[in-house]
Amino acid sequence: MGTLKTNAGGDVELTAMPIPTEESLIEYPSDFPIKVVGVMHDEFAQTIVELVVEHDPEFHAGKLEMRPSSQGKYLSLTLTVRATSREQLDNLYRALSSHEKVKFVL
Repeated sequence: MGTLKTNAGGDVELTAMPIPTEESLIEYPSDFPIKVVGVMHDEFAQTIVELVVEHDPEFHAGKLEMRPSSQGKYLSLTLTVRATSREQLDNLYRALSSHEKVKFVL
């Protein structure tokens, strides 16, 4: 599960416990799809590609599928990254989830 700890500011944080490699449902390395949804914007896809390349240097736009929502308000991106470790995926999910243009990540 995880552990609770108090940071320097007195806030309580939940720290994830690492999953042993033998218990992971993902084999590394492998191609791993991630769906990212954000508000439709001219630079959304390029911004996300640049962020993903920081975590997967081999990623390129050819590994990207884009689908606008039915009313054109949102853009869904499916990114197929080369997952090399749980740590890499966790860092990528955190970076994507915390980006101001991203609504959610699956």
